[in-house]
Amino acid sequence: MTHNVFAAIQVNLQHSADKRLLSIPGGRNLTGSDLDAESAILSSALIDLGLEPGDRVSVQIDKGWMNVVLYLAVLRCGAVYLPLNSAYTNSEIEYFLTDAESRLHVCVADRLSHIESLKGSIPSLQVLTLDGETGTLVDAFETAKAACQSSTDVVARASNDLASIIYTSGTTGKPKGAMITHSNLVANAGMLTEAWGYSSDDVLLHSLPLFHVHGLFVALNLALMNGGPVIMLPKFDPEMVLEAMPDATVMMGVPTYYTRLLADPRFDRDVSGHMRLFISGSAPLLVETSDEFFSRTGQRILERYGMTETGMSCSNPLNGDRRAGSVGPPLPGVEVRIIAEDGSLLPHGEIGSLEVKGDHVFKGYWKLPEKTAAEFKGDWFITGDMATLSNDGYISIVGRGKDLIISGGLNIYPKEIEDVLNDQEGVIESAVVGVPHPDFGEGIVAILVGESQLDTDALQAVCREKLAGFKLPRRWIQLDALPRNTMGKVQKNLLRDDYRDSFS
Repeated sequence: MTHNVFAAIQVNLQHSADKRLLSIPGGRNLTGSDLDAESAILSSALIDLGLEPGDRVSVQIDKGWMNVVLYLAVLRCGAVYLPLNSAYTNSEIEYFLTDAESRLHVCVADRLSHIESLKGSIPSLQVLTLDGETGTLVDAFETAKAACQSSTDVVARASNDLASIIYTSGTTGKPKGAMITHSNLVANAGMLTEAWGYSSDDVLLHSLPLFHVHGLFVALNLALMNGGPVIMLPKFDPEMVLEAMPDATVMMGVPTYYTRLLADPRFDRDVSGHMRLFISGSAPLLVETSDEFFSRTGQRILERYGMTETGMSCSNPLNGDRRAGSVGPPLPGVEVRIIAEDGSLLPHGEIGSLEVKGDHVFKGYWKLPEKTAAEFKGDWFITGDMATLSNDGYISIVGRGKDLIISGGLNIYPKEIEDVLNDQEGVIESAVVGVPHPDFGEGIVAILVGESQLDTDALQAVCREKLAGFKLPRRWIQLDALPRNTMGKVQKNLLRDDYRDSFS
């Protein structure tokens, strides 16, 4: 018996053989039979290139139907899928390919000459191009199709074999490759199917990128493993989303997607009323956004929590109290605990380090056994997030451990200050960081985005009323927008760098 995750997907492709499973507005539609057959042909082409089980296939291409077929073909032939952000520079790509020892790299034609120049340091590297529906990858596919070559067999993989490597954002030091196994993907899809009541009747509105856990494993995998149709947009665009929404039942997005929808007066109960579920993740959802969305649509966005290394771990309930500001209880099959600095278990309501355990937790970091060992306590993975656990089992994320500010020897959690600031009239959002301070070790800097010029004296007065004195910001900055990565997370490391000399 193979534990290849593609085998689990294939069952649903075959059950939905005549059903349209992937639709590209204005472009191609593919049935379950199409996805099964075309991934078989491409898998055969990859094997002809010499690709063997366990070989890494790195991919930096634009989102499209051929991207999906490539992903399925790589899994099918037992290779390891390594998606890369299309915005990465050539120098960044060089690091990933060298570190992962890629056997095959698929890129857009504009990147070809640079990738070819890397072959001296990666002798076994092969390169193919894909631009939409053209390129040497398509040529290889057409050659295999004309020769009636089709690798119909799914290459056997053990449950602990790698299905994918996804590099973390690397906010400190070099990015690390998280090793995701076949059993990780199957387990997480099963957890989410149960928690969200996902079925073949659901139609997913997919506007997320395919180079990230959220868009690839949470969204696409969940839909395909349930035989549910996917409406695939090339990117998030409010106009395209509003046009496609009448045909969908589920949407997954980052908080920015929902704030942009709310900024469009056409988005109301009439447009969204037929939708079964709106899901948010990858970055914290502001309580204000959650409340405004509920007021506008009558639906509460379901916020969940996960990370590259674990997929999804927690989710607000499908049926029950979806608490704004909380990521809900752990998913079925997931255990969580909150740990103090001394390693002891903390009682409900106290802030500590969040640790998780379950079949969804990754295998470790690629070629970094010491780092892997440091991030685990037995079967428990140390997430690096600070959180609280309520009496009835809801997790609330306070912030990343590395975002903790220690000023005058006292621990300060930025989210506590941000929550106060975000409640104030005129404040759109805020980010609080700690930077070097000659007396206190770290001083607090508040960076704000406002509807107009903000009165920082008034904001300081509110903070003084609601927070202990040692938590008060000592410098205030107003920007037009906060720096974010492609998944909408505020890049506090950049803010710390920009304002590190605030108190020098």
